[in-house]
Amino acid sequence: MKKHIPNLITLGNLFCGCVAVIFAVLNQLELAALFVFLGIFFDFFDGLVARVLNVQSVLGLQLDSLADMVTSGLVPGIVMFQLLAMSMSGGWNVDMATQASDATFLVGLKVSPLPFLGFLITLASAYRLAKFNVDENQVTSFTGLPTPANALLILSLPLILLHHNNDFLNSIILNQWFLVSITILSTYLLNANISLFALKFKNWSFKDNALRYIFIIISLVLILTLQFLAIPFVIIFYVASSFISNLSSNK
Repeated sequence: MKKHIPNLITLGNLFCGCVAVIFAVLNQLELAALFVFLGIFFDFFDGLVARVLNVQSVLGLQLDSLADMVTSGLVPGIVMFQLLAMSMSGGWNVDMATQASDATFLVGLKVSPLPFLGFLITLASAYRLAKFNVDENQVTSFTGLPTPANALLILSLPLILLHHNNDFLNSIILNQWFLVSITILSTYLLNANISLFALKFKNWSFKDNALRYIFIIISLVLILTLQFLAIPFVIIFYVASSFISNLSSNK
């Protein structure tokens, strides 16, 4: 029975992803983000529970990637589609629920291909997850940005719009060139040949996990002070600290 527990947690991730897809399509991006965050929570603990119970399996690995494809692959693509569409429809409207119920919001964009660039994130996520499943070297580290981290980066954009509601930030985030640049950067980072540390603890020793502990502490400080605006900085810090750590190891 215990061998099924991690898979049930993984299915919880997939369920959250399915719900997030519905909210993202309806342009209820805050609710979509909430279920993505919940799905990522399940995604973190399914592997942890599998290791604690010593029931890791090939089936679990495949199921985990399939769930991630929805929660951390499809949803960010839809969200970027919505943001690009928003940037073409006259800018930011705080009342996103009203905007979502307006049937003309997407109908008027049928002839424009620009919002569909957002799904490059979904395609890159699928490619990254497929590579991960056949790469036996990504155990204690990742090659390329993990899809959950990338999902957090993309989902942070509408949350910054909603909760910070700063005219300067709004003008940047809803700039078409900025969104296209983030899409291209996201697509690249997902499959870049960059080694990034994984938040997997074999023991609780500070010496063996110094980088992980420092990353967690700094991330918590940033989140407490900057709230949702902290998420892009946390992702940048994650990539930068991994890069510096790799340089130190090589030397």
